[in-house]
Amino acid sequence: MKYILITGGAGFIATHLIEVLIENSGNFIVAVDNLSMCDDKNISKFYNKANFAFHKVELTNQHDLALIFKQYDFSLVYHLAANSDISRSFTNPSIDYNNTFNTTWNVLEQLRINHIKQFIFASTSAIFGEVGENIIDESFGPILPISHYGAGKLASEAFISSFAYNYDIESLIVRFPNVIGEYSTHGVIYDFINKLKVNHTELVVLGDGRQEKSYLYVKDLIRAIQCAWDAKVDKVDIFNIGGIDTINVSEIARIVVENIGLGSKISYTGGDRGWKGDVPKFSYDINKILSTKWIPKFNSKEAVELTVKSLIKEIW
Repeated sequence: MKYILITGGAGFIATHLIEVLIENSGNFIVAVDNLSMCDDKNISKFYNKANFAFHKVELTNQHDLALIFKQYDFSLVYHLAANSDISRSFTNPSIDYNNTFNTTWNVLEQLRINHIKQFIFASTSAIFGEVGENIIDESFGPILPISHYGAGKLASEAFISSFAYNYDIESLIVRFPNVIGEYSTHGVIYDFINKLKVNHTELVVLGDGRQEKSYLYVKDLIRAIQCAWDAKVDKVDIFNIGGIDTINVSEIARIVVENIGLGSKISYTGGDRGWKGDVPKFSYDINKILSTKWIPKFNSKEAVELTVKSLIKEIW
């Protein structure tokens, strides 16, 4: 039996990852989460599976985390836990120090102490900050994040590198863009639908609506992570994972309003971004992941449309 730990295990991306990994009866999946950003409704469907266990654990508590590592003989750890709401930490930066960086540090310490040699880390495009019109590949620098979330992820990457080389841990860093799909618990589409639940007549969009990024369907992401792990060659290997195109916020708002079908007006607060730390435009160079023969099945617009339809059913 191969014991696999997934931190942030009740979250949106983790739920889709578990759906894939649990199908292999040779895997035993242990999901841990403090349930601060979600409840366990999405993973409760796994509770009757013989090869699954869930533990409510505060990853910032090294003692409680150590108990989990003592209970199972893990061979692979997926570290997905982090603060997933970038704007929250503007007024309280400690959110990202504790939940984005310190969780990584604590997990790395357990890898070291327990001699675990395989590690996959969910990083983010937010580490890059303002990049203008540059197309970003894996070696781009200098890296200067403008959000506390991006800073926490970048600091995590640095310590992953040092732990990998000092303690012989095979490590994969996958840098995600905006990932969307079923079970989403935050993000622009989730926010828009919830806003319209409160006010049917008008959708107020932060910024000018011209913010433009790549959006990746979550099932495409899960396939990409596996392709990156299989293609990994260095002690620490990094892959940008993103869509093949972009979509702007105005188009996303239009799709949400159209699918809800109440004829809601769309208005804008103005400015080139939604909040401090938001990056208005961003584009990845994804040639490295494409070289593994992975390609997303859905473009950004298709991913948005799929997500809007599923979240309307879940939320509305």
